Amino acid sequence: MKNRSIYYIAIITWSILPLAWQIYTSFSSPEALTAPILNHNNRWTLENYIQIINSDPPFWTYLANSTLVGLLTTFITLLVAIPASYALTKISFYLSSIIRLILLGAALFPYVLLFLALLEFARKLDLGNNLLALSLPYSALSMPLAILLLSSSFRDLPKDLEEAATLEGLTLLDRFRFILIPLIRPAVASTGILVFLFTWNEYPIALTWISNENMLTLPVAMARIAGSSIYSVPYGAYAAATVLGSLPLLLFVIIFQKQIVSGLTQGAVKG
Repeated sequence: MKNRSIYYIAIITWSILPLAWQIYTSFSSPEALTAPILNHNNRWTLENYIQIINSDPPFWTYLANSTLVGLLTTFITLLVAIPASYALTKISFYLSSIIRLILLGAALFPYVLLFLALLEFARKLDLGNNLLALSLPYSALSMPLAILLLSSSFRDLPKDLEEAATLEGLTLLDRFRFILIPLIRPAVASTGILVFLFTWNEYPIALTWISNENMLTLPVAMARIAGSSIYSVPYGAYAAATVLGSLPLLLFVIIFQKQIVSGLTQGAVKG
């Protein structure tokens, strides 16, 4: 039991240490970051946070942009993936297996190789500097994995349950609203958070599709913080921006933690 406790403590420490170091850096002065930990004064400062909050455009603009794109992408992805994954469970096993292999290949395909094609797509259709349009490639890239995860949850549902609902006269839409969606809600939540995280952290597409300073997403904006260059890297400002940028995700996970954990341990990993 003692060895197991030490093991758990080591794992928790290993997981928390990067976050703790980032928070420490965000409150440290430039002198503190270059001096020995126990051998200097003027260690703590709020200047890094003040610099980020008072940026032009305001830092909250980037947070709002990323949140808007993330929520819209998650909505579009789930709106298409839920009925698509349900349909995948209703076709023959042979055809379903082929489609699953194709979806798995698409999910594992390095999307960076599509970079030039997506850029040409945006140029031809004049989709640059449009946050709503940015959700289109994000939804397409997230769709294969979302369908695979949700189809596993639909496949694990008892067939007798839906057959009984059909005999009671419920339409397909009613079965989705009152039976199917509530039963796979944990899987929907876990899939949604995965899509949102991908969108929140994506950089190359956002970098090329958005050039308007007021429309930048958080990863692109952070690359331009405080006039950083190869000769000067504002570690404190970067750390403060990282901490502030993590707050919406942390809040989101705290609110939906039960559904996320349940979905990842049940519907999302079965089959």
